[in-house]
Amino acid sequence: MDNNLIFLIFGMAGVTYVPRLLPFLFFSNTQIPRKVDAFLKCIPVAAIGALIIPGVVTATPDMPEAALLGLGFTAIYSFFRGGIIVPVLGSVGVTYLILGGLG
Repeated sequence: MDNNLIFLIFGMAGVTYVPRLLPFLFFSNTQIPRKVDAFLKCIPVAAIGALIIPGVVTATPDMPEAALLGLGFTAIYSFFRGGIIVPVLGSVGVTYLILGGLG
């Protein structure tokens, strides 16, 4: 392996690691305001929704209601019980049954 490639890999690792490390070093004792903290906690949910929901709706172009019912099952089950395996498998099962998987 070329030595320049190794330096390039370590350089890229450093460039991505340093911006993540600096806030912990300089702002570890800083208290985040409650409203900002609440806003930051919503970002992962919004991001995953923006990434997944368009794919769910377009997954079955001939019958989008099948995908929406599968999504509905996941949302309702997750709201009351939580977890990840049962909502995902249940959503697949609901969508499969609506698309006529058993008939």
